[in-house]
Amino acid sequence: MRINQRKAGVLLTYIAQGVQILSGLLYTPIMLRLLGQSEYGLYQLVASVVSYLSILSLGFGSSYMRFYSRIKKNDDEQEIARFNGMFMTIFLIIAVICLLCGAVMLGNIELVFGDGLTAAEYPKARILLALMVFNLSLTFPASVFDSFMSAHEQFIFQRMLKVLQYLFNPFIALPLLIAGYGSIALVLVTTGLTIAKLISSIWFCMKELHIKMVFRGFEWGLLKEMWFFTFFIFINMIVDQINWNVDKFLLGRFSGTVAVAVYGIGSQLNNMYLQVSTAISNVFIPQVNRIVAEGQGDRVLTELFTKVGRVQFIILSMIVSGFIFLGQAFIALWAGDGYEDSYYIALLLIVPVTVPLIQNLGIEIQRAKNLHKVRSIIYLIMAIANIFISIPLIQIWDSIGAALGTAIALVACNCIFMNIYYHKKIGLDMVYFWRQIASFIPALIIPAVVGAFLHYWWEMERFGGFLAAGIIYLVVFCLSMWKLGMNETEKGMIAGPLKRINRRRLK
Repeated sequence: MRINQRKAGVLLTYIAQGVQILSGLLYTPIMLRLLGQSEYGLYQLVASVVSYLSILSLGFGSSYMRFYSRIKKNDDEQEIARFNGMFMTIFLIIAVICLLCGAVMLGNIELVFGDGLTAAEYPKARILLALMVFNLSLTFPASVFDSFMSAHEQFIFQRMLKVLQYLFNPFIALPLLIAGYGSIALVLVTTGLTIAKLISSIWFCMKELHIKMVFRGFEWGLLKEMWFFTFFIFINMIVDQINWNVDKFLLGRFSGTVAVAVYGIGSQLNNMYLQVSTAISNVFIPQVNRIVAEGQGDRVLTELFTKVGRVQFIILSMIVSGFIFLGQAFIALWAGDGYEDSYYIALLLIVPVTVPLIQNLGIEIQRAKNLHKVRSIIYLIMAIANIFISIPLIQIWDSIGAALGTAIALVACNCIFMNIYYHKKIGLDMVYFWRQIASFIPALIIPAVVGAFLHYWWEMERFGGFLAAGIIYLVVFCLSMWKLGMNETEKGMIAGPLKRINRRRLK
């Protein structure tokens, strides 16, 4: 049953990502034209500021799986119920703190945004800020129920909710945008869907999983242990917020909402890229914790780490290489005039982040081994350095400079330091890992040649030409990867389901 849940979870996650990306591709150009560059930049700027409040979770959500796996072994339902109740209490308190922080930000909104906004933009910014803070406060208790479902490996229902959320968002928001309600409508729709998802998750956890919560008799010693564990995850959350949102904030203060809009398009493409990478690794989190808890050894973890990393590389290399050759034409068709620099911003964010994305299961291995502290400290140092690097680069190259500062930090931390740390301290054989990844190089040569031809000599100014180029590149990449890159296990992951579908059809 677990294996079926995992396979279905990966499939549904990719369906959810596909729906989100497809809706973004179709919906974003319309939204940009209906909102205009300034209002879109305002929406992105406020969202980046509110996102900093997400660090109020203090990393507790990431600790649930580790401590649940340990408590589950005792098979004491009362102990599990107290643990669940303690988690819910923590996140309800965090939700209240989030609302209070939002109220303080609203009272000091001119101080928050400085001279980056015009007098006419401040009233709308207040409404957006209030709605986004309320929406964020709802996600804290919602994350507890997501943790419940993940711990029980109920990925099908969990991922189905995401599919529906991504599907309904543009269909509800678009009529409101056409009616002239602007960016406020976007936040109202998102909030409504967050409420619907929360109610559905509560029903499933209570009705189907029979989750029990006891709100008394908390084990304060356990809470203290959890805090020591999550403190460094909390630092890592701060790092992520700096790396992925500080650029918009700095641009908003130094360059205005138009620069934020241009950066926002590149950042949106990067966010889609980040989400694709987690589809596979997320469903292996419970397995990683079991391997560590049962002491199965570093060799087992290395093999799982490499297996997941290879699959992620196949998918991500297809996306990033395709964007390198076809990205400029894509942004011109998709976002329109005024967003040419978004291509370079996206490249500066996407290319260096590919290395940590194919290794993101390693984060869960660190947490399961309780060896995530050093990573968090080094990342925090580099995130602070990112701010000081980005400010002068923004003065020189505007939004491209902001992305370049982030790229420098990503290369230093993720590509260099983390690979040494994984090998020396975590116990993963990174020489073996990179040999396995390097085996894909022959499969990338032919797609690179074809991609260069399409980039320089293929007519892609119109949608038909771009679509034809995209299909050609995709077919060439897939054939080359199948013949020269994939091993038998990876081929079986594709061929197996296709054979089963074919057998059912013949019956």
